[in-house]
Amino acid sequence: MALMHFLLLLFAVSIVSADEEPFIGVNIGTELSDMPHPTQVVALLKAQQIRHVRLYDADQAMLIALAKSGIQVVITVPNEELLAIGQSNASAANWVSRNVVAHYPATNITAICVGSEVLTTLPNVAKVLVNAIKYIHSALVASNLDRQVKVSTPLSSSIILDSFPPSQAFFNRSLNSVLVPILDFLQSTDSYLMLNIYPYYDYMQSNGVIPLDYALFKPLPPNKEAVDSNTLLHYSNVFDAMVDAAYFAMAFLNYTNIPVVVTESGWPSKGGSNEPDATIDNANNYNSNLIKHVFNKTGTPKHPGTAVSTYIYELYNEDTKPGVLSEKNWGLFDANGVPIYILHLTGSGAVLANDTSNQTFCVAKDGADPKMIQAALDWACGPGKVECDLLLQGQPCYEPDNVIAHANYAFDSYYHKMGNTPDSCDFKGVATITTSDPSHGSCIFPGSLGKNSTFGNFTAPSMNSSSDSSAYSIHSIEMRICSLVMVTGFLILGVVLI
Repeated sequence: MALMHFLLLLFAVSIVSADEEPFIGVNIGTELSDMPHPTQVVALLKAQQIRHVRLYDADQAMLIALAKSGIQVVITVPNEELLAIGQSNASAANWVSRNVVAHYPATNITAICVGSEVLTTLPNVAKVLVNAIKYIHSALVASNLDRQVKVSTPLSSSIILDSFPPSQAFFNRSLNSVLVPILDFLQSTDSYLMLNIYPYYDYMQSNGVIPLDYALFKPLPPNKEAVDSNTLLHYSNVFDAMVDAAYFAMAFLNYTNIPVVVTESGWPSKGGSNEPDATIDNANNYNSNLIKHVFNKTGTPKHPGTAVSTYIYELYNEDTKPGVLSEKNWGLFDANGVPIYILHLTGSGAVLANDTSNQTFCVAKDGADPKMIQAALDWACGPGKVECDLLLQGQPCYEPDNVIAHANYAFDSYYHKMGNTPDSCDFKGVATITTSDPSHGSCIFPGSLGKNSTFGNFTAPSMNSSSDSSAYSIHSIEMRICSLVMVTGFLILGVVLI
């Protein structure tokens, strides 16, 4: 990717809604020294409520373990098998019979990846890729499964040239002899373009031109937004820009109705000395923000009504994978099913919470008005009858001393006091339920105590009620004064609370 297009990646934002229900899936690699048994893998998937997975092969034991799990499965024709299948219709039929027909419908196979990044990793095999795709599809037709199982091939985003601004993106023309027949096939079979997008590598290769926050989906100030000068569309992250670049590249070849599914995206949690941004915090931020981005039903600036379903790379750290240190550290879990980090999620239910305790918490909603949060905090520690002593100076939950952190504790306390009912985590729209434990240091939230926390027949007033504000306790008044001083201080310093 030319360096010049990165010069325009300094600016970005778009928040839109999608009509389709998007999903988050995970890729399951197997290059582990102690690969969990397939039944253990499926147990972890179920515990995390992951309903979409992609396999890099069609392992029989894994397909059997996934049977009747309710999980939608994408299987793969490995690159090393492409030559045989691309040269023999019979070989393709045998592959489909063995790996699809033998397991469907007990195992809910929804798609087949014919190879992976073939055009960029195995150019000599590219000449048989189209045949392999067509032969696999013909075998599905013969088995009357072509409507149930889509066929496509994952492509690297590196085949898209001049990807920013997206409106002038196009596919590497040297690949058109293969790409055009593939796009013809996808369009005629109502399939989708499979695209692997790695903002981590775009960021690393930009030599500092791409801001880290832009790669991690973090909010940017208006003067840092990326604007496509041709369409005036605004971009808030590398991910959306690459998806739209794919849409524009297809449109350049007159294909305008092929949807995109991102088959790989993620961020490494550990790297060598020359990969300083391969960290747990960055991996957590990227994957958490990606998941929220998908579940918020946010499409892209070009297609705001089109959900971009995505498979995260990947479920496990692969300690035996060759290459640099970061290659081994893209996983959400280690081989024992222990989370590498706890994702910061709200609004995604229990999907990929990296938390098998089934605990839920109530916290302030991202982007909510700080003044509204302050009012809800005052109510919780007053008419809401939450014990807020731990938020006083010198107490375990005083730090960090800001309205968001204090509100998180008060909201969660009220939520558990009221028996974890959805209505008790609203606070006039500034609160939300999450599966990520907000406890920190010695500040342990009520949801972390492992108790039912229903507090008998306790009944607290609704925040919408007109309870007498004189019911506030002394510590609530102290908190209000402290919070007012804190907010005033931040305003003086010019810091915006989020």
